[in-house]
Amino acid sequence: MIKIAPSILSANFARLGEDIRSIETADYLHFDVMDGHFVPNISIGIPVLQSVRKVTDMVLDVHLMITEPLRYVADFVKAGADILVFHVESQAPDKTLESLRKIKALGARTGLSLRPKTPWEILLPYLDELDLVLVMTVEPGFGGQSFMEDQLPKIAALRREIDRRGIKCELEVDGGINPETARLCVEAGADVLVAGSAVFGAPDRAAMIAALRDAAGKDGHS
Repeated sequence: MIKIAPSILSANFARLGEDIRSIETADYLHFDVMDGHFVPNISIGIPVLQSVRKVTDMVLDVHLMITEPLRYVADFVKAGADILVFHVESQAPDKTLESLRKIKALGARTGLSLRPKTPWEILLPYLDELDLVLVMTVEPGFGGQSFMEDQLPKIAALRREIDRRGIKCELEVDGGINPETARLCVEAGADVLVAGSAVFGAPDRAAMIAALRDAAGKDGHS
């Protein structure tokens, strides 16, 4: 079944606990961390993650859009991340491998993310270490952007390589997800869909989560 991961970047931070409870029919809670350096904006960090961990049992899918994530991965796992994803472009390859192994040693699931302009082949040396790959279908660092349809071949290529290797690695897509684009992503091979404004901007959030699953589920990958 397709998994839905609402992004709290689109939540109301004045009532964050209430907003999280409103989307608990989803599978993951997506947590975007921006440092103002790797991406232009600054968002939230470890203190907010610690607070969120206390109010929900949902799987916390933490996406680090930061420079030199090796310096911080242990702190984010200890703060409550269940899945910790960082960008393959954010540090040197040796530090990338060290980061992945550190995350795994601490008991969290590992993930790498790609900017839209980054070719998918850059992940080939790391795939066997990963529990999740995150394909960005918008430029990272901003909410509410339009879906980049030219990323669909990248999703499809990664799906083929994951299946060819026979590894248990989820394929997640983030950016401009709504019922229409959800279907396109799942047809290309996505397992997990991150949706921010589509879910938190909906009058009935549970109904939108169900609509995303319904739109995507007919072509789902388990």
